[in-house]
Amino acid sequence: MADKIEVLNVGQPSKTYRVDAAKYTEMRERMLDVLPDAPPGMTVANVIDAVRPSLSDTLFPQGETCGWWVKCVQLDLEAKGIIARTPAPVRLWRVQ
Repeated sequence: MADKIEVLNVGQPSKTYRVDAAKYTEMRERMLDVLPDAPPGMTVANVIDAVRPSLSDTLFPQGETCGWWVKCVQLDLEAKGIIARTPAPVRLWRVQ
């Protein structure tokens, strides 16, 4: 069984989820590489487009599941206060 990591969801503060640690770590690093450090930030679609080319083909063959992992990491990093977002349309940026 793959190693797991617990993540938070800003929309469900009392709940944690266990996800693949390697995929989470890879996506977290790539997202923090591309996100600006001030508003207005990037749209989620722009984040997906920006991280997809640099993802490990072993973990994300042909970029598969990239969108799901961007959302997973987004919600966890928001809950931890590492990134922030605007209301709709959602735009993301680093705050730490």
